[in-house]
Amino acid sequence: MKKGIFLSAIVVLLAIWAFAPKQSSEKLLQSGPMLGYAEMKEVMLWVQTNEPSTVQFKYWEKGTSAPVFLTETYQTNKKEGYTARLIADEVQPGKTYEYALYINYDLIELTDRTLEFKSLPLWQFRTDPPNFSVAVGSCLYVNEEATDRPGKPYGGEYGIFEKIADSKPDVMVWLGDNTYFREPDWNTFTGMLHRHTHTRSIKELQKLLSSTHNYAIWDDHDYGPNDHNKSFIHKQKALDAFQLFWGNPTYGFEDEPCVATQFDWGDAQFFMLDNRWFRDANNTVRENPDYFGEKQLNWLINALKASNAHFKIVCAGGQIINDAAVYENYACYKEERARLLAALDRERINGVFFLSGDRHHAELSKLEREGAYPLYDLTTSPLTSGTHMSRDEGNTLQVPETLVSERNFALLNFSGEFKNRSMKMQIINNLGKLKWEKTLLANDLKYPVN
Repeated sequence: MKKGIFLSAIVVLLAIWAFAPKQSSEKLLQSGPMLGYAEMKEVMLWVQTNEPSTVQFKYWEKGTSAPVFLTETYQTNKKEGYTARLIADEVQPGKTYEYALYINYDLIELTDRTLEFKSLPLWQFRTDPPNFSVAVGSCLYVNEEATDRPGKPYGGEYGIFEKIADSKPDVMVWLGDNTYFREPDWNTFTGMLHRHTHTRSIKELQKLLSSTHNYAIWDDHDYGPNDHNKSFIHKQKALDAFQLFWGNPTYGFEDEPCVATQFDWGDAQFFMLDNRWFRDANNTVRENPDYFGEKQLNWLINALKASNAHFKIVCAGGQIINDAAVYENYACYKEERARLLAALDRERINGVFFLSGDRHHAELSKLEREGAYPLYDLTTSPLTSGTHMSRDEGNTLQVPETLVSERNFALLNFSGEFKNRSMKMQIINNLGKLKWEKTLLANDLKYPVN
């Protein structure tokens, strides 16, 4: 009798499930897909759903119909913000692949964007380095009336991401403040997941995410409260959330987590620094306060010394070369800044070029050095956050006519034969208008031969 009642209950439940309204697989897609890191033998693919779902990617070499490869499947879940990071591990060097997203084994039609990724080519000792381009930006604020401060909305002109996508960069480097935690966000993992999801989901961003390989570091607003430092009690939660939403190849060091990482693209090597995890509070009175910290600085100098790249791009949330000790510039931590610059000179490291964000304006800073090549710092900010009017902060190293006080991104184009490589820098506004450009040769970033 009990068995019959049990079977009848199952039949009823199955009938309810069969006739209950279900969300179509297309509507389960929250954001993405996004391309993460790329190497010669694997590429990371990311996606976010809005409820528990089984996700998987298919991919195949562009221009062919077979063979078709599959990533593993992954069941998205609430505790991970319904995100998935899957690895395409059947790729070969120097190929372009088309890919497709499946949710609950249904193909998701995404005809409004390009679904392609690249594996890195094996060019070393064989050919000249490939030509490639890198887009760079920082300070992405998306308005949300319920949590924004009263008054004029702080964010806007999200179409800048469509302009970046239209420039067809191979890589997008995000220099921090890639989302803006508000007061309801930064003390809970729930709040952090909400803010990352809210920012990642704007429609203008999706085309860029799906066709460009993305690498990211953070600054204060996607780390914790404004201008915060290593004392932030919830910084591990912030790191856990960051890792769920970005596709970097690594995070931190063997014995110390953070967002620092490194990656190669062509003949450029990118050293992505964490300016929050090890940092002492601003205006710390004690001698030699930490900014990047001893561990990270030692890693950076050793990694730069070991690198054979023509261009060694050091990426940081805040400005490095600007000599004005204002706001959160590295110049406010003068002893550590001096140690870094001295180490670069002591070790005679060629090819160093800095990228920075944070400042809500763009500019190029240039530090002339006796007996050495100049050090440059290209600052690009903001993408969609508020802008600052043109101002004189006392940066004596600012290159004339490079200050841009409107929403902008940078585009770096690397090209040329092996012995004569160049990097063209461009600052472009939210409408796609070129504000200025300058070109550096790899040979301009070398110590003179003794």
